Amino acid sequence: MTTQPLPATQDDARAELADLAERIARADTAYHGEDAPEISDAEYDSLVRRNREIEAAFPALVRTDSPSLRVGAAPSGHLAKVAHARPMLSLNNAFADEDVAEFVASVRRFLRLSDDEPVALTAEPKIDGLSCSLRYEGRKLVRALTRGDGAVGEDVTANVATIADIPQTLPAAPDVFEVRGEVYMAKDDFAALNARLLADAADPAKARQFANPRNAAAGSLRQKNATVTASRPLKFLAHGWGEVTALPADTQAGVVQALKDWGFPIADAFQRCDGAAQALAVYRAIEATRADLPYDIDGVVYKLDRLDWQERLGFVGRAPRWAIAHKFPAERAQTTLKAIDIQVGRTGALTPVARLEPVTVGGVVVTNATLHNADEIERLGVRPGDRVVVQRAGDVIPQIVENLTRDEARAPWTFPTTCPECGSLAERGEGEVVVRCTGGLVCPAQRVERLIHFVSRHAYDIAGLGLVRVEEFFRDGLIASPADIFRLHTHREALVQRERMSELVVDKLLAAIDARRSIGLDRFLFALGIRHVGEVTARDLARRYGTIEAFLDMIERALAVRAETVPAIGENDRKFVLRRGRALVAAVETAGIGPEVADALLAFFAEEHNRAVVDDLLREVTPLPVEHKAVASELTGKTVVFTGKLETLSRDEAKAQADALGARVSGSVSKKTDLVVVGADAGSKRAKAEELGIRVIDEATWAEIVSAATT
Repeated sequence: MTTQPLPATQDDARAELADLAERIARADTAYHGEDAPEISDAEYDSLVRRNREIEAAFPALVRTDSPSLRVGAAPSGHLAKVAHARPMLSLNNAFADEDVAEFVASVRRFLRLSDDEPVALTAEPKIDGLSCSLRYEGRKLVRALTRGDGAVGEDVTANVATIADIPQTLPAAPDVFEVRGEVYMAKDDFAALNARLLADAADPAKARQFANPRNAAAGSLRQKNATVTASRPLKFLAHGWGEVTALPADTQAGVVQALKDWGFPIADAFQRCDGAAQALAVYRAIEATRADLPYDIDGVVYKLDRLDWQERLGFVGRAPRWAIAHKFPAERAQTTLKAIDIQVGRTGALTPVARLEPVTVGGVVVTNATLHNADEIERLGVRPGDRVVVQRAGDVIPQIVENLTRDEARAPWTFPTTCPECGSLAERGEGEVVVRCTGGLVCPAQRVERLIHFVSRHAYDIAGLGLVRVEEFFRDGLIASPADIFRLHTHREALVQRERMSELVVDKLLAAIDARRSIGLDRFLFALGIRHVGEVTARDLARRYGTIEAFLDMIERALAVRAETVPAIGENDRKFVLRRGRALVAAVETAGIGPEVADALLAFFAEEHNRAVVDDLLREVTPLPVEHKAVASELTGKTVVFTGKLETLSRDEAKAQADALGARVSGSVSKKTDLVVVGADAGSKRAKAEELGIRVIDEATWAEIVSAATT
């Protein structure tokens, strides 16, 4: 596949990172939160890889809501939510042998290992199932949780009790031991379940069937009624652990063997490897037998075998430094592009979708593929009638990776300049890759999508008011804006008359709506659907201003700054963009808010129709203040500088320790520096710190601070 060049400028990079954050967040919610993926594994991996490449090239532009800092999606709501004792994080991906070699090299650099120091790994299939954590206390199973968003999962204890592979008691184990692994459905069992669902359906044409084994496993495990789970052929494979009071071995392979001895199934292909070369040989062997395995896999996971090294390496962002997933190449097939349709999203983004002659790719019939944006269409040069190569490594929407026609005789396909939904002008902003409808709230596609976003799980999370009902209520004129949702009680009689809506169902829906009239300020801000204001940014804003009154007062003051700045320099002058950006950031006064977010935030509130929507909503709801509890560490919020040669740990490890304790690491000493840690041969930075009266400590004192904060 052709490598996409990096953005030419910081503005280009900032715009693409914003687009990637939005697309990946939506994909995470669909896959982890709703068990209904909207894009293929290949496309998702491509988006994540692209995000990582741009962040590496432009580290100053890493967003506070970056996908590299996030895991999964928040729990759905119908099962009890429980916090994990230790986060269930994700893995970084490798896509080539060179990536695996670089992974081992990065371990050597971090730990300061010599080139001849053996680095043993374990290798095992990466099963495509639902991550689950099993907590045993006193050798008895007391709780089972899904991964959820990594910090909070769903309680599926009763459902897990029906899975024969999972022991209810352990013959020998420490007092507390969390076993982690994957709940899955075997390929044969999946086919039999779909056949049974089809046979049992009163109308075969309307039979509900699962798209793939992963969805079947997730849907079966997360049932409200454990008897439904018991009727489904679920299995379990163990591959790790969470919180424990003691470990039965000092290596990854040793602990996994203990899990097997305690009665947990582990992958037959699990193997300890003496280095990267042997691990890659295991990868090739597993890849060759992939189709013959009883379960779906999408790669091989390598983990550092020594647990003391794992402890030192720790985590970065949402992933451990001591493990990596080596993904298999995506599967491909050829077909004909029949048409290119345009879909309009919640933010007005016009997304091209390829309609294809049906083709089977990896056992799935594919009829649609994503084309991403206008740049991708131009790069591929695709037009209806072209022969194309389609790639997938999962399910739902694959991607076109190559155009086999390249016929210069036919005119190229041109991206529309008007919105297909409302006819409004469609524009592509400077430095952006996405074309957007300018119709805003007058565009039917955006209005419906904004309402769907408003009631989504991360926003208002109104039980009983999902995508289908929002679309129906909008179509029938019952709701047109967020505030209308809270006025649905005035249409109670009309609601009762609707199909599938008895008095009991309607009253439950109205009660659920009433229960959300008071909601956290962060969720309120996120629910508004302001471009670039994701969950993390909304939370930062809520923590900074505390109340809706203080937030709106800031908006008014910032809008005044914006109005004063705009006429100062011409719109086409780059100095204007920089000056206005700095002015907006200063006006918003919130850490992590850059010019792009500040401009989008103020552009939203500068529109009278948007303020009217917010004012109307505030007559129906009350955003609650959000309190922020700081991390309990003397370094929280402090700025730390490391200088000189550190003897007992690498610079990367020192930075990781500071980050874990809530400190910010800087590369230079200034008046804003709070602490300087010096190693051997410390020079000008130490001198400047002493001149400014900044506290200076040696490496041993730093170790004492870290130890005191983590024990």
